[in-house]
Amino acid sequence: MITSILLSNICSWVCLAVELLKHKILTEGRVCGSDVLKVDSFLNHRIDVRFLNEVGKEFRRLYCDCDVNKILTVEASGIGIACITAQFFDCPVVFAKKSASRNISTSVYSAEVESFTHGGVNTVVVSKEHLGEGDRVLIIDDFLARGEALRGLVSVCAQAKAEVVGAGIVIEKAYQGGGDDLRASGLRVESLARIASMSEETGVVFAD
Repeated sequence: MITSILLSNICSWVCLAVELLKHKILTEGRVCGSDVLKVDSFLNHRIDVRFLNEVGKEFRRLYCDCDVNKILTVEASGIGIACITAQFFDCPVVFAKKSASRNISTSVYSAEVESFTHGGVNTVVVSKEHLGEGDRVLIIDDFLARGEALRGLVSVCAQAKAEVVGAGIVIEKAYQGGGDDLRASGLRVESLARIASMSEETGVVFAD
C-alpha cells in the first residue's frame, strides 16, 4: 500500500513517483554493508502494486514520445515492474531468461551478463520469435549498478536489429558508475532515484 504522504507539501513540479520512491527507500529500505540496498518489502520480493503504478506512469511520461512497442527486462525482479509499466504503453513485455528451457525455441539471441547481486555470470536468452527489426524497445529494470544487465539487453536488441529508445531504472547506484558509462555511450537512461552513497552508518544519500 502506498505510504501516506502529505501531498499538499509537495510542489506541483515534483514527480509523485520519485518522492514516493525516495520516501520508501528511506523508511522501508535497509542498507547491508556498503553495496546492498534491500527494498524487498515493496519492490522486488513483496511488491507494492499501487506504488508501482505510479512508477509505470512516470516511465510513460518520460518516454511518451518514443513510440515504444515493446518493453524488455531480465528475469526475475524486473518482470513485475515491466508488466505494470507496459499497461501504460499498451505493449507487450519480453523478458530475457537466465537459462534456456524446454518451452523456448533454440533460435535465440543471447548475451553474457555478470550479476552484481548474486555473483557469477548468466547467459540470458530471448527467443527470436519475440524481438526483431522494427521493434522500438524500452528496457526496464529495478536496479542499475555497474550496468552489466543493461549492456547485455542492449546487445540482445542489437542482434535483433531492434532499436533501444532508452532504459527506465527504478534505483541507480550512481557511485558505481554504470549509468554514467552507459549515458556516455549514447544510451538514454532515466533513473527515478539515484544514490550518491550509502552505508549502514549514514544510510542512503541521494545524488539529486
